[in-house]
Amino acid sequence: MDPALLSLLDRIASALERLSPAPATLAGLDSADAFVWHPERGCLAPVAQVAHVAIDLLQGVEAQRRLILDNTLHFARGLPANNAMLWGARGMGKSSLVKAAHAQANLVDGQPPRAGQARLALIEIQREDLSTLPDLLALLRGAARRFIVFCDDLSFESEDADYKALKSVLDGGISGRPENVLFYATSNRRHLMPRDMIENERSSAINPSEAVEEKVSLSDRFGLWIGFHHCAQDVFADMVRAYARARALPIADDDLQRRANAWSVGRGGRSGRVAYQFIEDLTAELAPPAAT
Repeated sequence: MDPALLSLLDRIASALERLSPAPATLAGLDSADAFVWHPERGCLAPVAQVAHVAIDLLQGVEAQRRLILDNTLHFARGLPANNAMLWGARGMGKSSLVKAAHAQANLVDGQPPRAGQARLALIEIQREDLSTLPDLLALLRGAARRFIVFCDDLSFESEDADYKALKSVLDGGISGRPENVLFYATSNRRHLMPRDMIENERSSAINPSEAVEEKVSLSDRFGLWIGFHHCAQDVFADMVRAYARARALPIADDDLQRRANAWSVGRGGRSGRVAYQFIEDLTAELAPPAAT
């Protein structure tokens, strides 16, 4: 073979190897208790500290908190547990509850474990990477730890195959869902897709009922399907009080509630997120002046 051609082919082969994704690996799994899945790099990137709120501070969602915490504790102890979908109103603590339940399930004598020593690890997967979920689960199947794979703000805006990959995972497929993995997701939508997409399927499909059922039934494959709803004024007040007490803010309750109501009016609604944002602002305002 022509040496020049051989050299060219060798360079092409080297370039293709550099472009190809790295083989997936569990390296570094004992370095942290939370990770982000990067399929293009074939690795789990460790998260040194999860930004979570103490579970007792999540007010107005007591029933939802009990369901997801019990399910998480069962799983952490090696007992049967269900995949969970947390759906509903924005800002009402869906993702916060998942992270808080993960932290609570890992406590040992009331204390968090050392990094990499928790019995339950949390893995975040992005919505656009759902097609790689079967690869991630295959990788985790042989690991000694137990995992919650978490997808925040899950929804489907257009026709794609990602929901089919998720459905296959939830169904278990021929090999079944790995016993050491659960899937948690949050969504603002009850059926993971906007109503106009559902109506479009009904109007354009040859068999409308089957076309809609194919997509809507995805929600039914979650063993736990937990709804979150807009909070009333008294619930919002409880949220604000809980955060204020946790931070020992020097403010009278009537003044706290008056200012919180004004803040919620400015934000155009009440939710756990609005309460937390108000307390962040109030904490800074009430902080003692810096020494000069």
